[in-house]
Amino acid sequence: MIERTIEQKLNALLKLQSVDSKLDELRRVRGDLPNEVQDLEDEIIGFQTRINNFNNDVHSFESDIESRKHRKKDAEKLIQKYKEQQNNVRNNREFESLSKEVEAEELEMQICDKKIKEAQDKINRKQDDIAKVDKVLVERQKDLDAKKEELNNILAESENDEQKLLKDREKQTKNIEDRLLRSYDKIRDNSINGLAVVMVKRDACGGCFNIVPPQRQADIREKKKIIVCEHCGRILAGVEEVAPVEEKKARGRKIGSTNKKDEVVATVSSFTDIAAADLS
Repeated sequence: MIERTIEQKLNALLKLQSVDSKLDELRRVRGDLPNEVQDLEDEIIGFQTRINNFNNDVHSFESDIESRKHRKKDAEKLIQKYKEQQNNVRNNREFESLSKEVEAEELEMQICDKKIKEAQDKINRKQDDIAKVDKVLVERQKDLDAKKEELNNILAESENDEQKLLKDREKQTKNIEDRLLRSYDKIRDNSINGLAVVMVKRDACGGCFNIVPPQRQADIREKKKIIVCEHCGRILAGVEEVAPVEEKKARGRKIGSTNKKDEVVATVSSFTDIAAADLS
C-alpha cells in the first residue's frame, strides 16, 4: 500500500464513515424486522423439533403396545399348553407346578393389559400436545410469512442503494491500512450511533459533544497526527469552521436585541418625562 500522509488517512476515514453512516441509515429503516424474522424462524424450528420429539415418543409407546400385545398372545398360548399338560400329569407335584405356570402367565397378561392402557393414555396426551403445538406453529408461520414479505419489500426498495454503498465502502477500505481499519471498526462497534470518525463542531466533539480545548483544536487543524477525543475515543478528523454568515447572523441577533432594549428604555423615559410635566 502507498504510504499516505496523516491528512490523507483522516480524509479516507472520514469518507468511509460517511458511507457507513448511509448504510446504517438504510439498515435503520428495516428496524428490528431482520431480528424478528430470525426469532420467528428459530421459534418455528423449536416447535417443529418439539413436535418431532412428541411423534418419536408416540412411536415408542406404539411399539411398546405392540410388544405387550405379542407377549399377551404368547401368554395365552402358554396357558393353553400348560392346561393341556395338566390333563396328562402323573402326580400332584406336576399339576401344582403347571398351575403356578398358568398363574404366572395370567399375571403377565394382566400386567400387559395395564401397560397397554398406560401407553395408550400417554399416546393420547402426546397427541393433545402435538395438536396444541401445531396450532401455535401455524400462527407463528403466518406471522413469519407476513414479516418476511414486509422485509422483502423494504429490501427490494433499498437493495440497489445498499449494493452501491457496499461497493463504495470496499473501495474506501483499500485506501486505509489494516491496523487503522481495525481500530476504526472497533470504535464503531463500541459506539451507540456507529460514529468512529467525527469533526469538531462549535468547539465540541461531534460524537460525545464534550468541549475540545483550543490548543487541541489547533493540533487537529494541523493534521500532523491522528488525535482521538479524550472523552469518547472517537477519531477527530478536523475542525468544522463556523461560517462567517452564521457569525454575522449571531452578531446581528445580539445587536438587534440590544437596540430593542434601548428602544424600550427610551420609550419608558419619554413616558416618565411626560408624566412629570403633567404633575408640574
